[in-house]
Amino acid sequence: MHLPSLRDADPAGTVILMMEVADETTYVWHHKKKLAYILSAMRHHAQARRDDGWTVDYVKLDDPDNSGSFTGEVARAIARHSPDRIVVTEAGEWRVQAMLEAWQTLFGVPVEIRADDRFLCPHAEFDAWAKDRKSLRMEYFYREMRRKTGLLMDGDQPAGSQWNYDAENRKPAKRDLAMPRPLSFQPNAITRDVLALVEAHFPDNPGTLDSFDFAVTSADAARQQAHFFTHALPQFGDYQDAMLSGEPFLWHSILSPYINSGLLDPLALCREVDGRYRAGKVPLNAAEGFIRQIIGWREYVRGIYWREGPDYATRNALGARRPLPDFYWTGDTDLNCLKNAIGDTLARAYAHHIQRLMVTGNFALIAGIDPHALHLWYLAVYADAYEWVELPNTLGMSQFGDGGLLASKPYAASGAYINRMSDYCGDCRYDVKQRTGPNACPLNALYWDFLARNRVKLGSNQRLAMPYRNWDRMEAATQADIRASAAAFLTRLDGGAAGG
Repeated sequence: MHLPSLRDADPAGTVILMMEVADETTYVWHHKKKLAYILSAMRHHAQARRDDGWTVDYVKLDDPDNSGSFTGEVARAIARHSPDRIVVTEAGEWRVQAMLEAWQTLFGVPVEIRADDRFLCPHAEFDAWAKDRKSLRMEYFYREMRRKTGLLMDGDQPAGSQWNYDAENRKPAKRDLAMPRPLSFQPNAITRDVLALVEAHFPDNPGTLDSFDFAVTSADAARQQAHFFTHALPQFGDYQDAMLSGEPFLWHSILSPYINSGLLDPLALCREVDGRYRAGKVPLNAAEGFIRQIIGWREYVRGIYWREGPDYATRNALGARRPLPDFYWTGDTDLNCLKNAIGDTLARAYAHHIQRLMVTGNFALIAGIDPHALHLWYLAVYADAYEWVELPNTLGMSQFGDGGLLASKPYAASGAYINRMSDYCGDCRYDVKQRTGPNACPLNALYWDFLARNRVKLGSNQRLAMPYRNWDRMEAATQADIRASAAAFLTRLDGGAAGG
């Protein structure tokens, strides 16, 4: 049993309380598939624990007596079971942790909150690492996690004598390559009941339940893991930044929903990847790229989330205030890159990290979208999105809302980047080669306008020195034309035009 709260529990004298509550299904406008995945995984987990001999008190969402909140359901369970204590694993989010910390006083029952040791870096350890540092760059934290775990280490040196192989992970993909496909899991009776529940209770939520095929048990998640390791991981490194129309998965693992919900053990995953590299089955750039995402980024953003506290969600260093365009919820835009990325998202509650960072995130950044509004969208639409992992990635990494605490520069790009890493531009109604005019790719003018309008805040950033020099070399008339094109597009966007 991996959950810390149950690790030393006796099944004969323990009641496991699990509940589906309205507060957790409605605090953002969750994608239907995200709701279905989490609820089905919960119900399968409850059944597995019963099969193992545990007593599970499970409250379903449509139970007529369901109070709708964690605290309300704990109160009802105390009345049913009269426990001598409550043992719980620490929450992943600030708001839920505040509930847990209030229960002992509220109910008069001892409450033991245990650290979630499924993560590699406890809160105190991250805080000690971050203390007195002028820069909290992930790369330095990642190196500490490599040393701590021994993953991809040869003694005290990184395998291959290099810590990071990101520069080797940026190849565009071609359709003549044989692409793997992730496994698809057909809904059983439990999942079908959940799909009916979600459709009945959340008919207007974004996305669709069509072709629901998530793994909802640890066993099936492990099957997806093995399939990825065998068929996709060897080329994951080369093509992890690539994008192709109609190919939402490419060589990505599709394991993040299972890792973040607890169906898979992240350290065990990384150890297997390390072993496959050492056995000559996986190239180093693929193994390192995968492991960096888990023991680097995943652990790092969790540390940032808990260290910075609830006010982090309100930060907006660039003063971006534009509302989130409606097409983020519909996919109805004539910018083909956004249509693909948002379409994949609405269909599957999934899009890979470059679609998120460099398509939906990049557009929001250079168009001046309110980062908090974008955060709520990401939290709602992705099956792997929980606030502790999603918020720092969105507000800090993608939108530079924390002013550079997390990212060393804004991840802003023109249409040239999208054209280099995808085939989206070929079928777009806009011309990626044009900078201004009615047929020009809007990302081109928006990129330069973003730099110009934020120069006071970003002009001293050394990683932006070259773009600013390029901007300064342009004729004044050219600069004015670019900014006028950006302003015209943003005016159309503000007026509700789909994609400007």
